[in-house]
Amino acid sequence: MRKIEIVDYDHLWPQLFEAERDLLQQTLGNVCIKIFHIGSTAVLELAAKPIIDILIEVTDVEALDKLNVEMKSIGYNPKGEFGIPGRRYFQKGGDNRSHHIHAFTYGDSNVMRHIAFRDYLRTHPEVAREYGELKRNVADACENDAGKYCDGKDRFVKRVEAIAMKEISPNKATYSDEDFTTLRLRR
Repeated sequence: MRKIEIVDYDHLWPQLFEAERDLLQQTLGNVCIKIFHIGSTAVLELAAKPIIDILIEVTDVEALDKLNVEMKSIGYNPKGEFGIPGRRYFQKGGDNRSHHIHAFTYGDSNVMRHIAFRDYLRTHPEVAREYGELKRNVADACENDAGKYCDGKDRFVKRVEAIAMKEISPNKATYSDEDFTTLRLRR
């Protein structure tokens, strides 16, 4: 059983993301449109599980499926949709998990949802601190049960996600990734 542990922010996380982004771009080639650092490791000073969450926009998830052998060759275990229709999910590191990938077809509304949540936490440090404290408390109480851990955060995440999505309008894209402004904003 994997241990669910929340640690203080590590300033190496952005560099770990960048190295993995470069590897993924080489591996996926033209199937890959854009790669984002998401999740708690993408928010400065936010306590997190030390796992780099990555979101990839692809031309087509079926085209990505054809690259599962290549993804395995760089250490990723393909998990299919893994509970979210239209997503492709990958894990790296086995029981010592180091990376998660969430891949969606370009323009999928889940891309917006993930980026909005991340950027809301980046621009609201008091909410990020509250989230970090919640995660520590839930991790301490969940007895290393991933389902309990996710359930313990669910209400908070959905509430903040809803607030973040309300702040987005189709005519305004003020995200920290330079070319996210080219994304078709869909709800």
